[in-house]
Amino acid sequence: MRRQIVIKLKGHETFAIREGWLSKGLIEVDKNEKVFSKNFGADTLGVGSNMAKAIRYWLKAGDFTKETGKSQVSLTEIGKIILKNDRYFEDIFPLEIFHVNLVHNRENATSWYLTFNKINAEEFDKDELFVLLENEIHKMGVEDFSVRSLQDDVNVLLNMYTREKTQDYDPEEKRISPFSKIGLIKKNGKKYIKTAPDYTVLSPMAVLYALKKYMDYKNTLSLRIDEAVNEPLSPGKVFNLKRIKMNEYLDKLEEEGYITLNRTAGLDMIYMENNITLEQIMEKYYA
Repeated sequence: MRRQIVIKLKGHETFAIREGWLSKGLIEVDKNEKVFSKNFGADTLGVGSNMAKAIRYWLKAGDFTKETGKSQVSLTEIGKIILKNDRYFEDIFPLEIFHVNLVHNRENATSWYLTFNKINAEEFDKDELFVLLENEIHKMGVEDFSVRSLQDDVNVLLNMYTREKTQDYDPEEKRISPFSKIGLIKKNGKKYIKTAPDYTVLSPMAVLYALKKYMDYKNTLSLRIDEAVNEPLSPGKVFNLKRIKMNEYLDKLEEEGYITLNRTAGLDMIYMENNITLEQIMEKYYA
C-alpha cells in the first residue's frame, strides 16, 4: 500500500512572520496553553483572528510549540530554551534555529522545505519559483492542490526572507519579517537570489544544530563533507552554504571540540563528538 503524501500549503493565512510574533506567541503559550481556544487567541495576542491563526501555525511549523489537544498548545523543549534565554528575540540565533526546523518540516511547511532542499536553481523570479515548486509537488506524487495557495506561499516565502526596511518604513506596522536579517535570499529587481549568510550573522552553533538535525534524520554520527553540503536537509542546503564556506564553519566547530574532521586519504569525513542533542546545542550557545 502506497503511503499517502501529506503536504500543507498556505497554513500562514497569507501572513509572513512579523517582528514580535514568535516572542509574543511563546510568552502567551507559556502562560496559557489554551490561549488559541478563544477567538483563535486574537484578543490575547492583540492581533486579528487570521493573524492569530498564522502565529499558531508558524510556532508549530518551526517546532517551537506542539499541539497537545484540539485547542491546546504547549512549548517544545526548544521553545522553552528560547523563552528562558531570549524571550524577546534580541539575538538572531533563535531565528536561525527556527529556519532550520521550518525547512525540515515537509508536511507542514512544504514550500519552504522544497525551496531550500529540492530546488537547485539559485536565481528565479516569482513565476519561476512557482513553476519550480509546482514541478516538485508533482514529483512527490501530489496532483490535486490549490494553485492559489501555492501562489500565496511563494509571495509569503519571498517576503519573509527579503522584505527589508525602506525609507517610508513605519515601525508601528511591524510588517518587516525578522528573517530578512539572516540573509538567505536577496532581491535584485524582479529576481530573487539564494545567498549564504554572512559569517558574522550565521552562528557556528546554528550550523552545528543543522548538522545534528540532519544526522538525526539519517540516524548517524558521521557524514561525508560533500553530503553535509549538497544533500536535502543538510546544513549546506538549509543555509545555502557552498563547500568553502562550510569548511570554515566545520573548522571552527572542530576547534571548539564539537566535531572531528578527517580529510586524509580523500575521506573528507565529519564525526560528531559525544552525541550531543539539539537541546544541548541550544543550551551550550546560551551558556
